[in-house]
Amino acid sequence: MQRELEILYIDDEVNNLVSFKANFRYDYAIHTASNTSEAETILHAHPDIRIIFCDQRMPDEMGIDFLHRIKKDFPKPIRILLTAYANMETVIDAVNKGHIFRFVRKPWMNEEIVSAIEEANKFYVANSMLEVKNQELQKAYDELDKFAYSVSHDLRDPLTGVLSAVKLGLEFDSIDRIHELLSLMDSSLVSLDAYIDSLRDYYLLRRGELMLSAINFEELFDNIRQFYSMYTQNKDVAFEISVDQKEIFSGDKALLELILHNLLSNAFKYQRKGQENQFVKLSVFVSERKAKIIVSDNGIGISPEYVEDIFKLFFRASDQAKGMGFGLYNVQNALLKLQGKIEVQSQPNQGTTFTVIIPSK
Repeated sequence: MQRELEILYIDDEVNNLVSFKANFRYDYAIHTASNTSEAETILHAHPDIRIIFCDQRMPDEMGIDFLHRIKKDFPKPIRILLTAYANMETVIDAVNKGHIFRFVRKPWMNEEIVSAIEEANKFYVANSMLEVKNQELQKAYDELDKFAYSVSHDLRDPLTGVLSAVKLGLEFDSIDRIHELLSLMDSSLVSLDAYIDSLRDYYLLRRGELMLSAINFEELFDNIRQFYSMYTQNKDVAFEISVDQKEIFSGDKALLELILHNLLSNAFKYQRKGQENQFVKLSVFVSERKAKIIVSDNGIGISPEYVEDIFKLFFRASDQAKGMGFGLYNVQNALLKLQGKIEVQSQPNQGTTFTVIIPSK
C-alpha cells in the first residue's frame, strides 16, 4: 500500500477517469479531474500530490499549456503527458514548455502506468532530497560567511591588543606601568582563549559520532560545582545544585558538558550589577528515559524582542559581558545531535530560566 503517494489524473473522457481510479485506487491515493480548472482546484487542496497525468487534448486548454502554466505555482509534481498523437512538435513543446517527465500513449496499459508512477516517484524523491541538500548547503554557506567575518574580527582584536601593549611596554621603564600593560595583555589573551574554546565546541558538533556512556549526574554536577567555585566565591553568587536521578541515563558526556557550561557561563556573566542575593540554580530530574535539566538565574534577563534570536550564530543580546556569539548556537546544535529540545523563559531585570529535555540513548 502506498496511500501516501497521491496522484492526479486529468482527462475529459469520463470513462478514462473511472477506469484509472478503479485500477489504481487500492495502491495509490487517486484524484481525478475532467478539466484543467478542476485540476488546479484539486492541486490547491492537496499540496502533497506527487504525480500529474494529463491528457494532451483537453477542451479548455492543451495539456502541455496547462502543465506549463502551473509550473510556477506547483513546481514539485512530476508531469506525465497522455496522448494518442505524439508528433515532433508536441515532443519539443513538451520538453521546452511543459517539463514533461514521460509520455504515455493512449489507450494506456496498467503495466505502463505502474512503471511510469514508480519512475516518477523515484525522480520526485531524488529532487526533494536534492532540494533539502541545497537548503542545507545554502545554510552552511551563510554560516561560513558569518564565520569568516567573525574570525577576522574576534581573533584580530585580542591580538592587536597584545601587540599594542608589547610595543608600549618596550618604551616604559616603570614596573607599575608595565604591570598595567600586562593586565591588558592578560585580558586580551583570556578573550582569545575563550574564543578558541568556542571554536572547539563549534567543530565538536560537526565531526564524529556520539560517544555514549552512562552519566552519573551527581558526579557530573559535582565537577561543575568545583569548576565555578572560584567565580562564586569572588563574585558572591550563590550556586545551588539539585540532582534527582531515578534511573541510568546514557548520553554523550562531552556534549552534555558543552550544554551545561554554555548555559551556566551566561547565567554567571549576566548577573545584575549591585544586585543582592544573586543566584544561579542548576537541577536535573531523570526518569522515564529522559533528563530534564533546568538552569535559572536572577540576572539581567532577555528582552522579549531578542528571545527568538538568541540561538542564532554570532547573536549577542547584551554588551554587559564579552561574548563570541557561539554559546547558545552551539547549545542548540548539541541538542539536535542528542535529539533534545530547549525552552527559555525570561523577563528583563528578573532573570532567565532554560529548560532542557534530553532523551537517554
